Amino acid sequence: MKNITTLFCLFLISTLCSSITAQIKGKVVDKNNQPLPFVSVYLQNSLSGTTTNDNGLYILETKKTGKQTVVFQFLGFKTLKKEIQIDSFPFELNVKLSEEEVQLEEVTVNSNENPANGIIRKVIANKEKNTDKSGQYTSDFYSRGLFKIKNAPKKILGQEIGDLGGGLDSTRSGIIYLSETVSKIWFQKRPKNFKEVIVASKVSGQDNGISFNRAQDVNFNLYKNLVPVADANIFSPISNYTFSYYKFKLEGTFYDKNGKLISKIKLIPRRENDRVFGGYIYVVEDDWAIYGADLTINGEQINNPAIDVLHIKQNYNYEPNSGVWALILQTIDFKVGLFGFNINGRFSASYSNYNFKPTFSEDTFGKEILSFEDNATKKDSVYWNDLRSVPLTLEEKRDYVIKDSIKVVRKSKKYLDSIDNKSNKFTLLSPILGYSYNNSYEKWSVSYDGLLTNTQFNTVQGFNIDTRVTFSKRVNDEGKRWNVSAGLNYGFSDKRLRPTVSFYKKWNNISRPRLSISGGVDVVQFDQRNPISNFNNTLYSLIDKTNHAKYFEKTFAAVNFSQEVTPGIDVYTSLEYADRKPLENTTDYSFFSRRKTFETNNPIDPTSTLPAFTEHSIFKAQLAASFSFGSKYISYPKSRFTVTNSKYPTLTVGYRKTFGSDNSEFHSDMFFSRLQQNVSLGNIGTFDYNARAGAFLEQKNIPFMDFYHPLANEIDLAAANRLSSFNIMPYYAFSTNDSYAEIHAQHNFEGFILNKIPLLNKLNFHTVVGAKSYFSGGRKPYTEYSIGLDNIGWGKWRFLRLDFVQSNFNGQKENRLLFGISLFD
Repeated sequence: MKNITTLFCLFLISTLCSSITAQIKGKVVDKNNQPLPFVSVYLQNSLSGTTTNDNGLYILETKKTGKQTVVFQFLGFKTLKKEIQIDSFPFELNVKLSEEEVQLEEVTVNSNENPANGIIRKVIANKEKNTDKSGQYTSDFYSRGLFKIKNAPKKILGQEIGDLGGGLDSTRSGIIYLSETVSKIWFQKRPKNFKEVIVASKVSGQDNGISFNRAQDVNFNLYKNLVPVADANIFSPISNYTFSYYKFKLEGTFYDKNGKLISKIKLIPRRENDRVFGGYIYVVEDDWAIYGADLTINGEQINNPAIDVLHIKQNYNYEPNSGVWALILQTIDFKVGLFGFNINGRFSASYSNYNFKPTFSEDTFGKEILSFEDNATKKDSVYWNDLRSVPLTLEEKRDYVIKDSIKVVRKSKKYLDSIDNKSNKFTLLSPILGYSYNNSYEKWSVSYDGLLTNTQFNTVQGFNIDTRVTFSKRVNDEGKRWNVSAGLNYGFSDKRLRPTVSFYKKWNNISRPRLSISGGVDVVQFDQRNPISNFNNTLYSLIDKTNHAKYFEKTFAAVNFSQEVTPGIDVYTSLEYADRKPLENTTDYSFFSRRKTFETNNPIDPTSTLPAFTEHSIFKAQLAASFSFGSKYISYPKSRFTVTNSKYPTLTVGYRKTFGSDNSEFHSDMFFSRLQQNVSLGNIGTFDYNARAGAFLEQKNIPFMDFYHPLANEIDLAAANRLSSFNIMPYYAFSTNDSYAEIHAQHNFEGFILNKIPLLNKLNFHTVVGAKSYFSGGRKPYTEYSIGLDNIGWGKWRFLRLDFVQSNFNGQKENRLLFGISLFD
């Protein structure tokens, strides 16, 4: 009872604070007295204002008394101007909006062209002029994120998911995420610059208060040819090539509050599976600028199976001094359905206090594009009530109060211990499936890898079990943490027990310095990038009696260190001492193919019973640096993240040296480099390339594992990383101790070709072409060419890919079909 009273008092105080700080407040409804959410409310001749919340309530700050004109604007409804006389505050103003009446007879129809097409052509022709008007500005930004779930499942894949932060009612429905952000933004068109400083940020029920509501993430600029939405580039209805993707229909016209003629144009996708919007766009005649947009797109179009539909709505307002039609309100509604979850969400954003004639200095912009003011995540409720431009609904207020109270309880030792006691129970299956023991209050845990999940097969060990025990400690919220682990591997065929130990430490989430120390006895592939996974090697060995993976044993001690020197520049160093021993096959077992014989474990000559190298000890040191050109970064209170620039490639250069062996012929020096980039080519898709090159300073008879091994693939499944691996190159056939170079290139047309072919366009497949080439020493080049279909599947579930590959080396050609999985790619 005491807790309920406390919650009620907090809720009452929060409500009173909202009322006291209000200046002009009220409610906006439609003709049926239903509340209208996200109506723009502002004073006439100003871009400063607010919006209504889900209940149609608004609060408009103003310090002036006397006569004022308040404007209410909402897409699809008539703009209302209300002149009022304010004698004291707070002043209550409730209004009712009527739907906009569009009339087609206002338009002069040209029989030679669809009138909507003519309007769109003029908008495209005036894009540069209109965006130049807002070529630089500053503004205030407010955003709110809200996720609500209905009938949430209690378990997923047998795992309990809890109460999702405490926001669920008895039907397991309610708010699972609520956040707000207030920030200031700076923008410059030429040269292209953007900066955001978050003044205040909060998340219901969370301590750190860091929300996802960044201004740049919701910058759906329709004046650009491509609009990034949920990791997909969507063709804007006013892109330079819009008539290849859209048809348009003029629904009608109306006049806005300034006497401007507005045309309402329906968007009709030419092909249902193209990356295009449905809905409407509103255009201002004579200015040929966007007045508003009401857009929809589904998960199939953006290749995201989790999303049912996205609904984006934009409202623009006219600023007479600059002649700019500026975005003042944007809402993003979405429905998500996956694994039994049914989530409705909304991100709403409002822009105010525009200044289109700011004075920028050389220090205004830099590499930091997002930062937080001091104590931005620590603002109290009084501060938020003064700052918040959109009032909270009763449900949102209740969520803040309840979850903030729950947060205090759930940080307590008593609560955390009770949760741990439940999750730390040891069961009969724990030795097989794994087990973890957590102490959440002290921030440490002990985990054990189960036997079943780490059982595998290879020809040098037979069936073998690899298990590990790990102790992890999180020191603070700034990213400082460490762990220590000990592992055991036992082979049932070679009857060998091999132990390993490791230590890992990270100091912070800013420059992310990471140190790892490890040692023990291990069985590893000659190419330690593991060209064939343990799972695939087990599968092919037991079923087809094909042992693609080749192994050797090393007794080793190693240390690795990496750190971000500055955003865009990372360094990596390592030093290892290893005693290396060759291994032989110890088993001929498989499920089938009993008459077939395994290859030997010699990667150089799989028919030879001789070892691939002689036993030796050696040191290996490596130093590398990665440069992401043109990159910038975002700074959170306790972390920093680099944002790469797709206009420039990422370059990695490094040097590797082996030394300290009894046989100096085993010593080597190698320089290596890598260049990679992803390039968007607009309506014709995306182009990716990955190039590697390197050279040994002296060609010597070094141990085979120190050769350069291009990533090869002989199985019928595509490699995990297509841009690093060859499709059908034989394993170890092109390893070299000389100079080498390789290039991997791929272009995904993303529907540009097939979506234009009748009937085939209904499949929504994507055409992908690729080319790969490898050069080493005096050899002739090895090449591969491929053509494939991506985005294969049904409905929103499109995670399959099929490629036809042809290789060519020294006049010998090979053809093969490869299957691949690219879920969420």
